[in-house]
Amino acid sequence: MTAQTEQELREELAAAYRLYAQFDLTDMVYTHLSVRLPGEGHRFLVNPYGLLFEEITASSLVVVDSDGHPQQETSWPVNPAGFVIHSAVHRAHPEAECVMHSHTLAGMAIAAQENGILPLNQINMEFYGRIGFHPYEGIAADDNLSERERLVRDLGDHMGLILQNHGLLTIGSSVAQTFYRMYYLEQACRVQLAAQSAGVPLHCPSEAEVLRARAQFETDLDQGRMIWKALRRKLDREQPDYRN
Repeated sequence: MTAQTEQELREELAAAYRLYAQFDLTDMVYTHLSVRLPGEGHRFLVNPYGLLFEEITASSLVVVDSDGHPQQETSWPVNPAGFVIHSAVHRAHPEAECVMHSHTLAGMAIAAQENGILPLNQINMEFYGRIGFHPYEGIAADDNLSERERLVRDLGDHMGLILQNHGLLTIGSSVAQTFYRMYYLEQACRVQLAAQSAGVPLHCPSEAEVLRARAQFETDLDQGRMIWKALRRKLDREQPDYRN
């Protein structure tokens, strides 16, 4: 697979921010989506602090170092403390080209539960045993280096994390794969809350059935690329300015 240029990555990440807004995955101006830039050193693209996700364009994204400090001239501030979680993951996982974080109602509600994602639906089964759990340690701060180590430990080789009493996080080898994982992890949380709110006994298939379903998901080599292309076409029709 050919490495993407900085401009291509800017457009990919700007598209992801717009889609976050479309699918109600935002928390106003908070949370981050980040992608690693090609070349020497540790450089990443993140959102300028203060813009709504629906306002973000390719050119408004800011290049930062692994500590979240701007590496380009920008008229917008960047929130280094908000990049703490991302920097920890990017540093420890070179294969994690993209990291996405969310504070959604469903994600935060599941993050307040002890058992995480339950295999109540085949969407949920894709994540069975594939999502780590990081205990709450307060608001992430750029001076708490020890929490970074524990966060990386809890992520392990999972595709994402439930941040207890906080929210969700996914990683991937591309913006497309990471968004696919975040969208469906969010859907899994919504399914679980809807099922729990019905007030009737819940049915979970046997572990053998759950593992079989998960294995079926893992044979899909598309990793969200087909969906991502369709979503980019949608944005090109409705919000083409994201490429600016």
